[in-house]
Amino acid sequence: MEAILISPAKAFVLGFPTVIFSLIIPLVGVAIFTYIIALRLKPMVKASPDPRLDRLFVRFLKMLKYAVGQYRHPRYPDAGIIHITLFAGFVILSLRSITLVLLGISDGYVLPGLSGTAGQVYLVLKDIAGTLILAACLAALYRRIVIKPKRYEVPPKYGKEHTWEAVLVLLLITGLVTCDMVFEGTEFAARYQNGLKPEILSPLTGTWMATHMLRLFPMDMLQHLHLGAYFTHELIFFFFLCFLPMGKHFHVITSLPNVFLMKLDKGTVKPVRWGIEEKALDDLEAFGVKKYEDFTWKHILDFYSCVDCGRCSDNCPANAVGRPLSPRFISIKCRNYSFNKYPLKGKSVEVNPFIGKVLEEDEIWSCTTCGACEQECPVFIEYIDKVVDVRRGLVEEGMVPQSLQKPLGALEKRGNPYGKMEKKRADWTKELPEDLNIKILGKKETADTLYFVDSITSYDDRIQDIGRAAAKVLFAGGVDFGILGPEERDSGHEVRRFGEEMLFLELRDRNSDAINNADVNRIVTADPHAFNALKHDYKDIPPVEHISSTILKGIKSGNIQLKHVENPDKTYTYHDPCYLGRHNNLYNDPREVIDSIPGIHRVEMTKHCKDRSFCCGGGGLMLFYEPIEEKRMGQVRVEMAKEAGANVIVTACPFCMVNIEDAIKTSGLEGEMEAMDIVELVEKHLI
Repeated sequence: MEAILISPAKAFVLGFPTVIFSLIIPLVGVAIFTYIIALRLKPMVKASPDPRLDRLFVRFLKMLKYAVGQYRHPRYPDAGIIHITLFAGFVILSLRSITLVLLGISDGYVLPGLSGTAGQVYLVLKDIAGTLILAACLAALYRRIVIKPKRYEVPPKYGKEHTWEAVLVLLLITGLVTCDMVFEGTEFAARYQNGLKPEILSPLTGTWMATHMLRLFPMDMLQHLHLGAYFTHELIFFFFLCFLPMGKHFHVITSLPNVFLMKLDKGTVKPVRWGIEEKALDDLEAFGVKKYEDFTWKHILDFYSCVDCGRCSDNCPANAVGRPLSPRFISIKCRNYSFNKYPLKGKSVEVNPFIGKVLEEDEIWSCTTCGACEQECPVFIEYIDKVVDVRRGLVEEGMVPQSLQKPLGALEKRGNPYGKMEKKRADWTKELPEDLNIKILGKKETADTLYFVDSITSYDDRIQDIGRAAAKVLFAGGVDFGILGPEERDSGHEVRRFGEEMLFLELRDRNSDAINNADVNRIVTADPHAFNALKHDYKDIPPVEHISSTILKGIKSGNIQLKHVENPDKTYTYHDPCYLGRHNNLYNDPREVIDSIPGIHRVEMTKHCKDRSFCCGGGGLMLFYEPIEEKRMGQVRVEMAKEAGANVIVTACPFCMVNIEDAIKTSGLEGEMEAMDIVELVEKHLI
């Protein structure tokens, strides 16, 4: 299609060829952008190592699904649809943006492959995409300025609102698509004035509307608008490019690589230092994060990639009950610190100590490592590893909360947080019927299966009932099993996640030796925390499964038979433990077990179940921690169950049991609601 108007590559303004501006704008823009990116990479170069180039094909597929396919965004439907529209539109318009830059240098330039029919199809697609982007920007502006979703709010202690940045970017995007519509619309309008019709003009698109609005303009005005729209587009485009690395919209550049480099193994915790063998840990000068550069380069990339959407904090149980933790602001504070310490100009601003002034001790200890934030993040920012690394630094400095010092000391001396004698680990078995004789595995006794009990079930009077119920169910299922008894130590799951790495390794090695000496073929546990530790933190031990999976196999094989529900008037709901669900994707087995009881009536806590389950707040050593909070997490969880219409909460974790039962009491719901573990429910209905 021969142009009617003079193109930016051939035009003159005040005697100067405009092609000069077409060259200067991109050259200056790219140079500034390169300079900014180089400074942003500086702390990443200084940071700790982090190997992220394994399983490349898996990473590529996940990037396609989550970064390109925007798989997590629809979890918030309104914002998700807007974001997907903007992202898809930008992908389509990226070719147009490249074409426009080169059109200012070479008249009539067409990208290879976009001539002929393919080019006409692309122009139609481009016009539709531009129109949808314009509509999405208007919708997003309405949400930001009028609706103002609560998750976007910035509490005063975290500084000023970030709305202005989002509004500016939306206006820049609006400017880009509008300029393109005017640039193309002026050419089409000029063709109409010369008795020619555009070959491709999609009806009801922005370009179509611009064309018909501009048809009455005189030819010289169309020429000025044509050039003005082009150079305004280029100035906005390169300003936008250089503005992206200045704040939260850095994610436009970093999100794809961040998702590609995501953590692939859920439930794990990064080692103290990548590339350092465990036996060499004693030689390290320092553990964990004490200064900004102690984070790994990937974790700094996480800070840059934060979308500031607030989804993490919106789903964080600690944040919901008023603890001094908001995952969103861990990323934002660290990103802002990075920008200040490695500024584009002026002096570096360094804050000491980093832990205490940038990140506060209380917010780090407030985290339950439930994983809700990571499950929700659309760009897969990792919080748990960062929190654990900071805790390692705090532990090394002796900065451990007073309430945690006693259980940690007891774990070191006695192998359990209660400080009780090792020889009493198997005392819970004494109340079992005489015909249920549990083997103590070791030199004399052997079994196919090890039932790993862990500390809370061994020593807590209430939770010992879960251990006894588990034993009865395993016997009923014909499982040949035994326990380690006095040889067992705490699994160390929370010890590691509370930053005591060396103590964890000691507990792990003691347990691993005892497990291997027992010569079993598999391990079963009713504790999701022990399950997660044995599965992900231990090495060279037999495979482990949660008892809910063991029970389900027994039900399906017919070894475990269940009678009709005792009280059909009760309504049951299942609470997903964090380390069974989010960290190990075990959602269906417990539900199938419950539903296998004839006549049982189960409901879901619809908005807060499965991967959106709400943490009870009781994981491991959190039972001993005394946080600052407005309300207990367990109480919030009990309220959710009540709203769902349930009066029996079934869980599959001893820690959840402690917190939920306590919450029922403190909420004044005794007699109205009750809690039980899944093994207790099954044991109660054994035939």
